[in-house]
Parts: sequence; C-alpha cells; structure tokens
Amino acid sequence: QDWEQRQEEDTLLIERILLLVRNVLHVPPDPTEEQGVDGDASTHDRVLWALHISGMDDLLKFLASSQTEQQWALHVLEIISLMFRNQSPEQLAAVGQGRSAAECGEDTRELETLRQRELAEKKSRALQRPSRHSRFGGSYVIQGLKAIGDRDVVFHKGLHNLKSYSHDLGKEVRRVPKRRLAA
Repeated sequence: QDWEQRQEEDTLLIERILLLVRNVLHVPPDPTEEQGVDGDASTHDRVLWALHISGMDDLLKFLASSQTEQQWALHVLEIISLMFRNQSPEQLAAVGQGRSAAECGEDTRELETLRQRELAEKKSRALQRPSRHSRFGGSYVIQGLKAIGDRDVVFHKGLHNLKSYSHDLGKEVRRVPKRRLAA
C-alpha cells in the first residue's frame, strides 16, 4: 500500500516487524552453543539465509531506496549494519571473487599427497596379511584324554576352542518331556 492509503495500524505493524528483525539480528553469538564444523554456517548466517529465502532482504532494499519510505531509513540502516556485524571488509570484497588459482593448486597438491599416503598405507596393510584365509584350522591330538577305545582324542577346531571341549560337543541334547522335568 502507498503511504497515503495506510492506516495507523499498518504503520505500527511495519515498525514492529522492522524492530523484530532488528532484535533477532542483535542477539550476540554464543561460541559455546555454536560448536560446529569449520566452515559451517553460524546461527547468525542461518538467520540471514532465512531472511533471504523469505524475501525480507528485498523488502529492506526497497525500504532503503524508496523516497516515500524514508521514515524507516534508520531502522533499515540498523538492520543492515547488524547483517554485516561479523564480517570484515576484506571478506566482503572477496566474496564475489572465486578462489585464486594458487589456492586451488595448493589444495589439489595437498589432497594428492594425502591420497598417495593413504594408498601406500593400504598397500602395506595388504602385504602384511595373507591374501586368502585358510579355513583349515588344523587337527590336534589331545594327549591324556582318551576317545573311544585306547586312542587319544583328535580335536579339529582351533586351539582357542580347546577350553570349551567336552565329549558331548556336537551331539544333540535329548529333550526331556515337561512332566518328567525335575522340580
């Protein structure tokens, strides 16, 4: 609406919205709450992105550039200064430009050296262990423990299973009917 057609309620609503945006942007950052990954967007950056998605930044540009809306100029100026609160002029000037070729080349070299190191570690691990697993665990004779007859027991499992050995190993347990179970 043009300023001539606005009611006083509309003017108050616009002012309250501008003050709300200003107060939301005025909240100071809390480093203990914002423990994100390097390069991750801070809470302030996410608020700015939400303002951009909602189209509020276009409304602020309109209010700042319109001759008929000069009554909101100080509110808009304060909001814009809060938008750029944590930015340095060097960062803002470098935003539109891409990364330099030297930086890209340096990152590429660093990634290549990391990749070569990882491949070398992988290759050394592959050489340390045999390529195929032998399923043959071995057969062992347990001296002093007699099997059927006079022969010693032949154990076909790994030695780590020797402690749990019993003659009943591998036999099916006979099921006792419920009525014959001991109390």
